[in-house]
Amino acid sequence: MTRITRGGLMVVAAAMTVTVSACGHVWDSESTGQTTSGARTMPSVLSPTPVVTDVATPTPTPTSDPRSTTSPTATPPTAVSPTAAPEPPAPTPATTPTPTATTQPPSAPQPPAMLRPGDKGPEVLALQQRLSDLGYWLGTPDGRWGGLTTQAVYALQKTAGIGRDGVVGPAVTKALADGVRPTSRNGGTGIEVDVPRQIILVVRDGAVVRVLNTSTGSNVPYEEVYEGKTYRGSARTPAGSFSVFREVDKLDKGPLGSLYRPKYFNGGIAIHGAASIPPYPASHGCARVSNAAMDLIWAENSMAIGARVTVY
Repeated sequence: MTRITRGGLMVVAAAMTVTVSACGHVWDSESTGQTTSGARTMPSVLSPTPVVTDVATPTPTPTSDPRSTTSPTATPPTAVSPTAAPEPPAPTPATTPTPTATTQPPSAPQPPAMLRPGDKGPEVLALQQRLSDLGYWLGTPDGRWGGLTTQAVYALQKTAGIGRDGVVGPAVTKALADGVRPTSRNGGTGIEVDVPRQIILVVRDGAVVRVLNTSTGSNVPYEEVYEGKTYRGSARTPAGSFSVFREVDKLDKGPLGSLYRPKYFNGGIAIHGAASIPPYPASHGCARVSNAAMDLIWAENSMAIGARVTVY
């Protein structure tokens, strides 16, 4: 408050200032992952306050005649016109940050391409060598995927308990990397026919030296007519411990088909070569292997007369 004396009159002037405070605003940039803080300041606007000057009423001067009094004319206070305040400047809008384009993360690595029958090259050669090292017989690795490579892949898939599709995908690749291979149940030396897994093990001194794909009895009753006679059976491969008692070193024709170089160990049931060895039970009761695998059995004398054969 200010006191001003003008012509014997005291003028009291009061001024009031109004301040408008600005708030901070935070903008979150999703694209950059950064947070930008910005404060937008509103200009202070001073509202003009009218200043009113209070003028004191003059005291009358007494005359010689105390009964005669002159009534003074009151002078109304003079209003001070407020000075027009200038228009406040328009607030400058805060600049909105432009989002920065983000770099897309690299795509997930794709699984390895499948290898399948008919393929050839260094990848197939590496596959064949790995299968051979684990005991899955396929002949000599040559980088060309033929029928024996398919038989070896079947045997690996059966041993690992994975899908029997005959191609190399992630599951087979993992089984190869893990070194999956079967072990002998009986030990010693002989042949083991694993019916549930549909594989044949060639065992020497307790170690599995060969793993062959096989197809045993389908367990579906059959009826075949041969040379005027009817033959019926259940297409089973019975479990048990047997020994080789007969062998035929040629194509042996019989009532249930032709058997390539068969080794008989239980009546008319033998391990023999065949043109078709699917990855599932499909025979009349014998254990089928590829013709090349049967040649290997003969060449290595793995099933000589008297050799033990265990079926489980």
